[in-house]
Amino acid sequence: MLAMIKPIPTRQQYFDELISCADDSANCIWLAQIIASWQSGEGVLPYNLGLNDRQFQQVLSERFPGYVLESEAPSGMVLDFSRMLEKQDMEQLLRQFAIKQDYETECLITIIVAACLGSDHLWQDLGLWTRADLSAMLTHNFPELAARNNKDMKWKKFLYKQLCEAEGLYVCRAPSCEVCQDYQNCFGAED
Repeated sequence: MLAMIKPIPTRQQYFDELISCADDSANCIWLAQIIASWQSGEGVLPYNLGLNDRQFQQVLSERFPGYVLESEAPSGMVLDFSRMLEKQDMEQLLRQFAIKQDYETECLITIIVAACLGSDHLWQDLGLWTRADLSAMLTHNFPELAARNNKDMKWKKFLYKQLCEAEGLYVCRAPSCEVCQDYQNCFGAED
C-alpha cells in the first residue's frame, strides 16, 4: 500500500493559517506574509528570519499564538553578514526612526537588515507580497523615515542613501536625482 504524501502548503495556505492564529497587532499581516513566504522558500531570509531562536519563538508565540511551525523553511539559509559592513549602522538608522522601542520593533529591524543582504527589491527579499506592503510596514513602524522617501525611491536604495548622507558621503555625481542617468534604477517600477 502506498503511503499518502502530504502536499507542501502554498504561501497562501501558510499565510491563511498564520492569520487564523494572529493577534490583532498592526504588524501581524506583514509578519504573516514574511513568515509564509519564508516557509515556502521565497525571499532571502535566513534561518529564523535572521532572529535568534528565542526571538523567533517569541514572535511566533506572541503574534501567532497556537501556530505550529511544522518543519524548517526551505529558505533557511545562512546569510554572510561580513558582506554587510554597515549592518550596525543600518540597525541604528532604523532604531533612530522607530516609533516604538520595543521587542517587536527590534525583531523587525533584525529581519529588515537581514533582507538588505538580498539582491532583489527589499519587499521581495523580505517576502512581502507587494511594494505597497513594505511601504505600509515602514510607514507604520518608522513614519518619519518613511516620510523622507517623498520621491518614492526604491526602499533598499533609499535606506543605503540615508546611511551615506548620515556619513556625509555623496557617491552620486548628478546635481539632483531628476537629471541622473540612473534615475530608473533608483525610482523605476519594482513590480
